[in-house]
Amino acid sequence: MREGRARRRRVTSSLIESRQNEKLRLVRKLLSARKHREETGLFAAEGEDLVEAALAAGIEPVELLVAGENVRPELLGEVSTLGHAPRVVAVFRRDDLPTGAREVTLALWEVGDPGNVGTLLRTADAFGAAVALSPGCADPVGPRALRASAGAIFRVPLIEWDEAPGRRVALVAHGGKPLAGLDLEPPLTLLLGSERQGLPQSLVTDCYLATIPLPGDAESLNVAAAGAIALYELSRRSSS
Repeated sequence: MREGRARRRRVTSSLIESRQNEKLRLVRKLLSARKHREETGLFAAEGEDLVEAALAAGIEPVELLVAGENVRPELLGEVSTLGHAPRVVAVFRRDDLPTGAREVTLALWEVGDPGNVGTLLRTADAFGAAVALSPGCADPVGPRALRASAGAIFRVPLIEWDEAPGRRVALVAHGGKPLAGLDLEPPLTLLLGSERQGLPQSLVTDCYLATIPLPGDAESLNVAAAGAIALYELSRRSSS
């Protein structure tokens, strides 16, 4: 971790030496249970890169545990979901994450894989989009999604599903107009469906339908790949 900024924000306390410490117990519950994250409005981020991304975005931790400084390293390793003991684990408030509309929104319908949710957050960050999540999506502040987002969770606005602005363009595997031929002038919302079922008919009825042509043998694209291609197409047009 960059020592200057990190040290100014460190929690000063005596060294935690018991695995029953309330802060360690909180981190353990936040990392393991979505229900606990939702009930408390808190989540835990593991590792220097994620914590540094939050600090750079101006989001301050509720708790900051630093191995060897205010907690024994092996105890931090015991609560971690990583394959190694992290240097730092921080607890943040969900309400401190960014909100607000952008010109383009990725709206994810029941995307259940946390890796895909995190990757789509990272892609939205790269192309300046917001993200809307339906009920049934993986928790964006769960440990796997956080790692896949590579810190984008602290920069990308999360908005309510029904608040996604502009025209709605549904990405479907078959039957839509080629993506490159559609009018994609912002503001608009790109709908992406679940990994197995795609988008239900009830959602696409009032949407423009777009399909990414696949010249190869694959039946369909991974949802994260489809989202990246769609956002790139928008970016390509705006820069040409």
